[in-house]
Amino acid sequence: MPFLEFYSELFEYIKADETRLKIWGETLESQLEQVFMDQAHGDMTRWAEAFNNLPDIKGVSSELGQDVLTLQSAQADAEQLAQLLAALKGLKPWRKGPFDFFGHHIDTEWHSDWKWQRISPHISSLKNRRVLDVGCGSGYHMWRMLAEGAQRVIGVDPSKLFFWQFEAMKKYLLAQGQEVPVHFLPFKMEEVPAGLRAFDTVFSMGVLYHRRSPLEHLSELHQALRAGGEVVLETLVVDGGLGQVLMPEDRYAMMRNVWFLPSVETLSLWMRRVGFKDVKVVEQNFTSIEEQRTTDWMEFNSLKDFLDPNDHSKTIEGYPAPKRATLIAHT
Repeated sequence: MPFLEFYSELFEYIKADETRLKIWGETLESQLEQVFMDQAHGDMTRWAEAFNNLPDIKGVSSELGQDVLTLQSAQADAEQLAQLLAALKGLKPWRKGPFDFFGHHIDTEWHSDWKWQRISPHISSLKNRRVLDVGCGSGYHMWRMLAEGAQRVIGVDPSKLFFWQFEAMKKYLLAQGQEVPVHFLPFKMEEVPAGLRAFDTVFSMGVLYHRRSPLEHLSELHQALRAGGEVVLETLVVDGGLGQVLMPEDRYAMMRNVWFLPSVETLSLWMRRVGFKDVKVVEQNFTSIEEQRTTDWMEFNSLKDFLDPNDHSKTIEGYPAPKRATLIAHT
């Protein structure tokens, strides 16, 4: 599959851009070629086949400004809907959502809509803003950002499965005959050129605790923002005062790659040290087993299995249960 065709409009946009985003255009095509040449993930062929089996449907309309992202068409027939269902199941597990593809409701592992409900009242208007979403998952929040009036949204996430789930949604949005200025780049934030200073708003949600160097990640976010830009940072935290940080011995809630869980005071200091201003903690929330759970579209273990069965205030390893905080700051 000629993967670069997914990005032809983005290449043109960057080429015409008058900000430092143009710097990225010098390397982006070769970066993407390298990513898609890498056949390390054995499921790529299967996922590509599932995507190619998505039927073409006419008369598409969409609702992106509500909790369940919805695609509709009065012209989809029973054969197409059956083919669609099989293709969507070929892209399981679906972790971030929810979605509704022409009457097929995808009940994802995470209620990503609940997170959006918590954070959206606190962020600056996204109208006409260029947005970077770090760790964008299947793109659920990027579609919500577009619905809020963002001029363009670029997401980065190394998961190839998330890429195909995103492109499944985008396929049908493009079928409406309108430009869809939202793009999924399948690599890590570390691979975004430093010092772009090209985005008005940068989101990093559920990423910081996966980084061996949290200050390096915060610095990357700062360097991606223009002067006066806004960062929306959501991550796992622990209770405690300045200097309090949890570093798991091995796994945390059965996750291997968790490194630092700071207190909000410590995290605020880290953000100030890399140059952020006006750092505010706008929301804190314990993740519930209703927000993250096993469903028909994600049939593996989920949060309930990662907590102490006798005490949900602790993980199965004995650490404090997942608590998330959202902080907003500016450059």
